[in-house]
Amino acid sequence: MSVPLAEMPTDWTRALAIVAHPDDLEYGASAAVAAWTDDGRSCAYLLASFGEAGIDTLGPGEAAPLREREQRESAAAVGVRAVEFLGHTDGVIEYGLPLRREFAAAIRRHRPELVVTLNHHDTWPGGYWNSPDHRAVGRAALDAVADAGNRWIFPDLVEDDLPPWTGVRYVAVAGSPHSTHAVDVGAGFERAVASLLCHRTYIAALTEEEPEHYCRTFLTGTMSAVAERFGGRPGVAFELFRC
Repeated sequence: MSVPLAEMPTDWTRALAIVAHPDDLEYGASAAVAAWTDDGRSCAYLLASFGEAGIDTLGPGEAAPLREREQRESAAAVGVRAVEFLGHTDGVIEYGLPLRREFAAAIRRHRPELVVTLNHHDTWPGGYWNSPDHRAVGRAALDAVADAGNRWIFPDLVEDDLPPWTGVRYVAVAGSPHSTHAVDVGAGFERAVASLLCHRTYIAALTEEEPEHYCRTFLTGTMSAVAERFGGRPGVAFELFRC
C-alpha cells in the first residue's frame, strides 16, 4: 500500500527554486508556486542554463533567447518576478565546487527559508533514467544549502557582501521517486497550465498535440496520481529534506 503524502510545511515566507533548464518547474511544481504566491509568499527562480540544447530544430544561439523569454513569461504566470540565469552550457552541466559556489551565493543573496529543486536521483518515478543536468543541479542545490550557512566554505562570498545564511528550513525536491509531502494545487491548476503553455516553442518541437490540450492532459495526469496518496486532492508531490 502506498504511504500517504503529508502536507508541506507552511512556516516559511520566501522560496528559491534552483533548476537546470527552462520548463523544469512547469511540469508540475509551478502549480505549487502558484498556490504559494496566492498565499502571499514570494518565490524566485534560478536556472543553471538557458535550455539551448532542448530543441532539435533550433540551434543553441537561436533557442537560448527564445527559451529565456518563454521562461520569464512562464514564471510571471504564477506570480514570480525574479528569474535569473547562470548561463551554463545545456546538457553538460557539471556537479562540483563552482556550481555549489554559485548556488550558495544565490541562497545567501535571496535568503530563502525554502529551497526547491528538481529530482537529483538516478531515476524518475517509474524507473525512467534521469538526465545528468538534473542530477548535477539537484545534488549541488542540496549541498549548497549547507555551504550557504558556513562562512569558511567559499569565504570570498563574505568579501562580496554575501554573509552566511542559515535560515533555510527545508529543501523540497520535485519529481522525486521518493516523495514524502504534497501541496494542494486547488485554484493554482489553471495558472500552472498557463505557465507550462508559455513554453510554446519547446512544446511544438516535442509533440504534435494541440499545445493547451497537451499541457492540460499532462498536468491533470500527474496531479491526479498525487491525489491517490493525498486524500483524493490533486497536488504536487515533493521529497522534503529538513535542514
